[in-house]
Amino acid sequence: MNDNYDFNIKRKRPEEIWNNVTDYFRGEILRQYASSKSIMKIQEKITIRALELLDLRKKDALILDAGSGPGFAAIYLNEIGYKTVAVDVISAFLNYYDIKDLNPIAADMCYLPFKPKTFDAIISISALQWIYRDLRNEQMYLMLKDMSKSFFKTLKPNSQAIIQFYPKSKKIMEDIGKVIVKNTDFDGNFIIDNPNNQKKRKIFLLLVKNR
Repeated sequence: MNDNYDFNIKRKRPEEIWNNVTDYFRGEILRQYASSKSIMKIQEKITIRALELLDLRKKDALILDAGSGPGFAAIYLNEIGYKTVAVDVISAFLNYYDIKDLNPIAADMCYLPFKPKTFDAIISISALQWIYRDLRNEQMYLMLKDMSKSFFKTLKPNSQAIIQFYPKSKKIMEDIGKVIVKNTDFDGNFIIDNPNNQKKRKIFLLLVKNR
């Protein structure tokens, strides 16, 4: 990424208006989101790109979909042959899964309820901005710290996590990287698709656990 590259989105988004993701995704908003074919297609495309960046060599990899929502990524991963576990803090989202194929778990992605070295990869689509979006918020800092440690613990050695999210600014994006590097032994880097197009811009954070 070029050091001169910068972005700062002015428009307020739901995660800035609502204190908690559970306050926003409820009732009709939750139903519309979970039933949206357009959002499903967008998240499938993002998941395909995330898989390209992960470059998994293990065909029977066990993948965690962290912050899975109604399961757009997890269901796609399952359909193409990966063993998938989906986790979301909003239990109502999990009603949209086909439980014959997936057994989603209601849990917070910051505090994953799994044994160490369980997963071959972690994918998280469009969730991180709900955890960390304010540089001055100590609680958000602690949640991000706990999430990064939890991801590191539950990944097997020599495996990776890919996180797609929507930071409001380059400063917030870079701060997320600093928090993770400070609190874990992850190596990683940001990948930005369509960096100069606000509507099409997609930001990914690739984290590598080398041991």
